[in-house]
Amino acid sequence: MTRQQIAERPVSLWAILAALLLPPLGVFLQRGITPAFWISVLLTLVAWLPGAIFALALLLVPEKIPVR
Repeated sequence: MTRQQIAERPVSLWAILAALLLPPLGVFLQRGITPAFWISVLLTLVAWLPGAIFALALLLVPEKIPVR
C-alpha cells in the first residue's frame, strides 16, 4: 500500500478505540503488519503511553509520519 492510499483511507472508530486500549491492534486494523506495527509493538512494550501516542498519531495524521 502506498503512502497516498494509506492517507486516503478513512480511519474507523474501532481502530481509534483499539489504538487507545491496545496500540498495536489499532495500527494493525488500519495498516496491517507493516514496520509501523512493529514500531508500535516495541513502544508499547517500553510503556503504554508512547505506544498509544504513536498509534494515534499514525491513525490521525498519517501523512506527517513517514513510516509505511
